[in-house]
Amino acid sequence: QVQLVESGGELVQAGGSLRLSCAASGRTFSRYAMGWFRQAPGKEREFVATITWIGGITYYEDSLKGRFTISRDNAKNTVYLQMNSLKPEDKAVYYCAASSRNMGLMTNSGYDYWGQGTQVTVSS
Repeated sequence: QVQLVESGGELVQAGGSLRLSCAASGRTFSRYAMGWFRQAPGKEREFVATITWIGGITYYEDSLKGRFTISRDNAKNTVYLQMNSLKPEDKAVYYCAASSRNMGLMTNSGYDYWGQGTQVTVSS
C-alpha cells in the first residue's frame, strides 16, 4: 500500500512558477513509477508527466514540454513537478500517482495509487 500526499498548489499570476511536491509512504517508493495528472473544471483528468523507477526516464504531455519538469528524490520518498511560465489554462487540480507496473504510464489506468490532489490557480 502506498499513500500519496500532494502539496504546493496555490494561486499564482500568469508567467509565474510553482513546484508541486508529492510525499509517498512506504519503503518501496523507489520501485514505483510516479506520475502527475491534472483535472480542470468540467474536463477529464489528463496526463502531465511521468518518471520511471528504472533509470528515472521522463515523459511529458507534448504541449507541456519545456515548461514542466518532473523529478524524484528516492531518499525523501518524494516526487516533484516544477511548473514554469504558467498560463491560465494550467489551472486544475493536480494529482500524483504511483505505478508498480511501469507500463501505460501516460494513462489513468496505468496507476495503482492516487493522491487527493492539490489546487493550482493561475490568474491572468
